[in-house]
Amino acid sequence: MKIKKSIVLQNKNIDYTLRKSNRTKRVSLSVSHDGSVAVTIPYSLTENVAERFLQEKANWLFSRLEFFKQFEERIIIKKTIKDYAENKEKALSLVKSKVVYFSKLYEFEYNRISVRNQKTRWGSCSKKRNINFNYKILFLTERLADYIIVHELCHTKELNHSKNFWNLVKEILPDYKKLRKEIKQISLGLNR
Repeated sequence: MKIKKSIVLQNKNIDYTLRKSNRTKRVSLSVSHDGSVAVTIPYSLTENVAERFLQEKANWLFSRLEFFKQFEERIIIKKTIKDYAENKEKALSLVKSKVVYFSKLYEFEYNRISVRNQKTRWGSCSKKRNINFNYKILFLTERLADYIIVHELCHTKELNHSKNFWNLVKEILPDYKKLRKEIKQISLGLNR
């Protein structure tokens, strides 16, 4: 059972979700990266217990909310397993066409290209020059997608992040620092 509630803590109005569960044995409090607050209590306890718990944990709650403020500018791409199934082929088609394009222009050699549903990475390149891309590349701007593809292709020549590697990226994308900064503002989010 979920109930939307609010409480005044330290003269601030806090909206939270009260969850009652038969499976939980104790009271718990969580704060998500988007600032949403949830209190979970055993089904047998009253809502007053949740309010008292929030009052006791007010300092911790505000410290977590403050911590997550630093991520407010981040764009979060959350998708489901169903989205992966529906978009995998489109993403593979996109990355294959771009990999072929950049490889012809800059003489990159690669083996296998695949698309996966990764939680934390946009792409990777193995010693065997197999390149993996996150299917969520499909939801980026073309310029950011190019950055990720070029980044992984450059790893086929330099399997590290040395000065030589970045010079190689710079040859193809002179504004790579700006693109790198932009991609860091995008979180893949948890999707399972």
